[in-house]
Amino acid sequence: MRIEQLECIAAVTRTGSLRRAAVDLHLSQPALSETVRNLERELGVDLLDRRRSGARLSEQGRELLPHIVEVLESVDRLRRAAHDQHHSSRTVRVGTVNAATVPLLMPAMRQFRAAHPATQVEVVGTQQEDIHRGLREGAFDLGLVNYLQGDDTPPDMETTELLRGRPVVCMRPDSPLAALDVVTPAELLTEPVIAMRAGYVMHRYTHRLLEGRTPSFSYATDGAEVGKLMVAEGLGVTVLPDFSVEGDPLERAGLLTCRSLSDTATRVLVVVQRPRSGSFPRAARELRAALVEQAALHTRTRTEHAPAGGDA
Repeated sequence: MRIEQLECIAAVTRTGSLRRAAVDLHLSQPALSETVRNLERELGVDLLDRRRSGARLSEQGRELLPHIVEVLESVDRLRRAAHDQHHSSRTVRVGTVNAATVPLLMPAMRQFRAAHPATQVEVVGTQQEDIHRGLREGAFDLGLVNYLQGDDTPPDMETTELLRGRPVVCMRPDSPLAALDVVTPAELLTEPVIAMRAGYVMHRYTHRLLEGRTPSFSYATDGAEVGKLMVAEGLGVTVLPDFSVEGDPLERAGLLTCRSLSDTATRVLVVVQRPRSGSFPRAARELRAALVEQAALHTRTRTEHAPAGGDA
């Protein structure tokens, strides 16, 4: 039995005649008739009632028609799914809060690009809530999200920890705070503060660190990358995870540095998430694998270069 045979029966049912069905299917009428007869012989029933006025489904054909339609609909769903999978495999969409762009996302994208030169990676920087919504609605394949250690993660998301680090103060080397080894909340308040907008983990952390106190002047921005650029331009200081600053091109160029905070207990986590349900295209799986590999490499490198007794 072939799908084409079932499609012929459906066409005869739809048009009411072998002639019109043959036109719809771009077949000759004898070829269509032979296709239907072969199916009838295979099934052992007469599916069509053939008359001078035309062909229509026989009583047996009408009884079998729902099963024929069900098979054709399943085939159609399979074809659409295969088309969608092929299309999605050419683009991987990542929502990210940007904190791990330099140490994690960029190296993973380079690794992925080398193995998949024809697959595009679309990166959208946004807040955690928007990333979760995009994952649930299919707008993103993967999400890179920050948590503070101990935070709950959504039960409908598969969550894999990639990096963990400590909050630090990011500043220019000529900032007065750069002369300190450790910065207290009171000392942080002496400088203009570039804060993440509400909806980012570092906004929540900074508010908790300052215990509701506000600096004399502050900015609000979206994401770590913009925050670092503002710091490099001398607009103030910001609080970020250490892994977001260390190795950044602006730090390598001498435009940024960072100092530890007096809070030594808090850890910031970067995780990669995807919905537990739904399809997971191969390209997205392989980009996630690259993220995991680069995270392990970054963590190993930091550990090797950490001072004795240090906690990365």
